Amino acid sequence: MAGGGASASSATGNAAGVRIVVAGDAKTGKSSLIVTAAAENFPTNVPPLLPPTRLPEDIYPDRIPVTIIDTSSSPQNRGRLVEELMKADAVVLTYACDRPETLDRLSTFWLPELRRLEVKVPVIVVGCMLDKRADQHPVSLEQVMSPIMQQFREIETCIECSALNHIQIPEVFYYAQKAVLHPTSPLFDQEQQVLKPRCVKALKRIFILCDHDRDGALSDAELNDFQVKCFNAPLQPSEIVGVKRVVQEKLREGVNDRGLTLTGFLFLHALFIEKGRLETTWTVLRKFGYNNKIRLRDDQLSLPMKSYPDQSVELTNEAMEFLRGIFFTYDVDCDGTLRTNELEDLFSTAPENPWNEPPYDCAAEKTALGGLSLDGFLSLWALMTLLDPIRSVENLIYIGYGGDSSSAIRVTRRRRLDRKKQQTDRTVYQCFVFGPKEAGKSALLNSFIGRPFVEEYVPDTDEHYAVNAVDQPGGTKKTLVLREIPEEGVKKLLSRKDALAECDVAIFVHDSSCEPSWQKATEMLLDVASHGEATGYEVPCLIVAAKDDLDPYLTEIQDSTRVSQDMGIEAPIPISTKLGDFSNIFQRIISAAEHPHLSIPETAAGKSRKQYHRFVNRSLMFVSVGAAVAIVGLAAYRVYAARKNASSS
Repeated sequence: MAGGGASASSATGNAAGVRIVVAGDAKTGKSSLIVTAAAENFPTNVPPLLPPTRLPEDIYPDRIPVTIIDTSSSPQNRGRLVEELMKADAVVLTYACDRPETLDRLSTFWLPELRRLEVKVPVIVVGCMLDKRADQHPVSLEQVMSPIMQQFREIETCIECSALNHIQIPEVFYYAQKAVLHPTSPLFDQEQQVLKPRCVKALKRIFILCDHDRDGALSDAELNDFQVKCFNAPLQPSEIVGVKRVVQEKLREGVNDRGLTLTGFLFLHALFIEKGRLETTWTVLRKFGYNNKIRLRDDQLSLPMKSYPDQSVELTNEAMEFLRGIFFTYDVDCDGTLRTNELEDLFSTAPENPWNEPPYDCAAEKTALGGLSLDGFLSLWALMTLLDPIRSVENLIYIGYGGDSSSAIRVTRRRRLDRKKQQTDRTVYQCFVFGPKEAGKSALLNSFIGRPFVEEYVPDTDEHYAVNAVDQPGGTKKTLVLREIPEEGVKKLLSRKDALAECDVAIFVHDSSCEPSWQKATEMLLDVASHGEATGYEVPCLIVAAKDDLDPYLTEIQDSTRVSQDMGIEAPIPISTKLGDFSNIFQRIISAAEHPHLSIPETAAGKSRKQYHRFVNRSLMFVSVGAAVAIVGLAAYRVYAARKNASSS
């Protein structure tokens, strides 16, 4: 494999090129360094602060514009210094070789200050005025800088130079540019001397994509195709032989009779990096769509996006079929589930397993051994697509989805239009679960994903999700997402105008043995109904009477009947998670979501508004009819008058 360059926009994300900020104590040679690099002459008279300086594009092999920013360390220019540091792609920190105190200031002030400001860019430490250091006191740069570099890993390179004698001046900004375009940190752990996990995962994905016959090795032809794709030049047969020989000499398992193995492929890249040829690995990564964080670039993820908050995003049939195939591919033991090790293998070409973190880690049904069924697997993808469609598609591509990224998801019709048309074509429904503390919300979510009932109440103020497939008549399945809204979070949620836009159906859970629980639940129902009426985001609502295994409070039946009749919704649905009696609650939630024009509660204020609008419309209709009658009468009179005049004449 040979080296290659990268464009400024793909490498830095900035079409203007690389911006290098030079900082350090006063009189450490900052301005002389910049002028000498740009003009190739040592300046006899240097101004206190230089304007932005642009280096010629052809000065370095990457041919990317480099802009150098001079800074002042004086207190009155502190604001400008901070502003420039925050915009930097790389920072050059200077010290004077003949003044040890300026070197000490790097670790006591400048490097800690960059951390405090959260300036997370490569740092090049430069010792200026090398010509002024006494020859009789030779100092090893490695010996001096090693402790500082151990403490501050953001230091990419250390170098000494002399502007007066033109010693290593171009190299300063070459290393700075290279640190931006081809940074070491994302690729290589210098302490452990190994490729970093995210780099390994990206290279593994690239290897699999290039292994066209899926035999676990890159043949000579596949190696050549890889070389042409990445570096626009073929490999000669002798070069291929040479590459494989180098690998085999160091790592026997790196080559087999079919070609270069994944182990050998990774070894080659580690070798390039150790030898300072980071541009080779970065060129490969960028050809396959990766950015400096070793994630897919935004231009690899062209997706249809929602236009309105009451639209949602779902996976297409094409993406679902791909995922079914992936499930059975990685279910190595054919037990119908993906266990932890199988899931880790599935996501071994992604930067991380996205389901190891909330809200996905506890959102789906798992077996006793922690395995995911096919329904659980597809449900988690549906949840991730609903909550974070870009990340969902990104991970689809990481695990091998080969279609156009826009073919993986679809944007649904607006919920408002679904209500008007009295039907919906969604396959994933989101249900908001409201209710006071100890009403049984968490128990309901846990039962939905197969977790056993727990008697002890554990207070929690965080939102939680549970997702699963729900069987429908005719053998079809719909995916239901339950989103638990804590009692403390209701007010904050409803402070947003579009709070209910993402909701297909809302349920209100109360403890049927406790009157205060019922009262709080009905208050929430009233608040949600009022919010829907005020914003136009009305949602179907159901009342759930939990803990049906306990004796109801005295007036429970009368109260619930009155409220449900007054608001025009179904009577409360009794359930007992303890006894496992759910009254088909999940199918009933799906049914309510599938009929978005029904089960919408009406408040007294909403009814009054509707009656007023009906009255106004009826009045306008009467006025319109009266005006029409008058117009017809006038027309008839004119005809009559015309005939009378004609007969008299």
